[in-house]
Amino acid sequence: MIRAWLMQHGFVFLLTLKRLIATPVTSLLSVVVMGIALSLPAGIYVLMENLSSISGQSASSAQMSLFLKLHVKNEDIERVKQRLEENSQIVSLQFIPKDIALQQLQQSNGLTDITSSLVHNPLPDAFIVHTPENTSEVLEQLRVTIQRWPEIEHVQFDSAWIERLNALLKLGRFVVLMLTTLLSVAIIAIMFNTIRLQILTKRDEIEISKLIGATDSFIRRPFLYFGAIQGLVSGATAWLIMTLAIQAMNEELIPLAQLYDFDLQLQQLSPSDSISLLLFSAWLGWLGARLSVASHLWQIEPR
Repeated sequence: MIRAWLMQHGFVFLLTLKRLIATPVTSLLSVVVMGIALSLPAGIYVLMENLSSISGQSASSAQMSLFLKLHVKNEDIERVKQRLEENSQIVSLQFIPKDIALQQLQQSNGLTDITSSLVHNPLPDAFIVHTPENTSEVLEQLRVTIQRWPEIEHVQFDSAWIERLNALLKLGRFVVLMLTTLLSVAIIAIMFNTIRLQILTKRDEIEISKLIGATDSFIRRPFLYFGAIQGLVSGATAWLIMTLAIQAMNEELIPLAQLYDFDLQLQQLSPSDSISLLLFSAWLGWLGARLSVASHLWQIEPR
C-alpha cells in the first residue's frame, strides 16, 4: 500500500517536472520574479541579523566614562575610585590619567604637531566603568548619581548608541514583517493565476479524468506539486541572489574596513534560516496552487 502510494506521488512529481521543463521561458520568468520578491525581505532580514550581532557583541556590558574636574587632587581621585569600587552596580573600572589620555590622542589621531604645541594638558583624568546592567533606566539612574559627586565634571554613557541601534533594529524587523506579508500575498496571487491558466488549458483532460472516475485529490495533485516545486525553486533563487549580493558587498566593504582598521564582514544566511526560506517559499507556492484549484476545479464537470 505504502509502495503504491510512493510510486503514485513519484510519478506525479516527475510529470510536474516535465511540465516545468516544457515551458522553460514562462517557468523561468515566474521563478525569477518570485525569487526577487522573496530576496527583498530576506536580504533586509540578513542585514538586521548582522547589525544585531554587532550590537550584541558591543552590549555584553554597558560602559560609562567619568571625566573628573581639571584641578582635582590625588586624594580626590582616590576617593572617587573607592566609591566606585564600593558600588555594587559596577563590575570593573579603569583609571586613565590625563597624561596617558594625551599620549593616546597623539597616537590614534596623528595630532603630534598640534598637541606638542600645547602649553598645558587640556584633558581631564577619567575613569571607565563597566556595569552588567544595560537597561536605560538603571544606567540613567547610575549616571545621575555619579554626576552629583563634587569631583565629577561629566558622565558619558558610551553605549548609548546601542539603544539607538536596537530601536532601528526593531523598526527594521517590523519592515521585514510588512514586506514579507505583502510580497507573500503577491507570490500567492502569481501562483494562483498560473495554476488558473493551467486548469483552463487542461480543461478537456480534467473532464476525461472525472469521467473515468478520477477523484478530485488525484486531479489536483499535479497542480499542487507544480506550485510547491516552483515555490521551492523561487526560494533557491532568492537564496542565490542574497549570497551573490552579500559577497559583492563584502568586497566593497574591504577598503572601508581597512581605513578604520576594523574587521567588517557580513555573514551569510545561516543554514537553519536557509532551510526556513526554502520551506516557506515552497509553502507559498503550494498555498497559491491550493487556493486556485479549490476555486476553479469544482467548476469543471463532465458534459
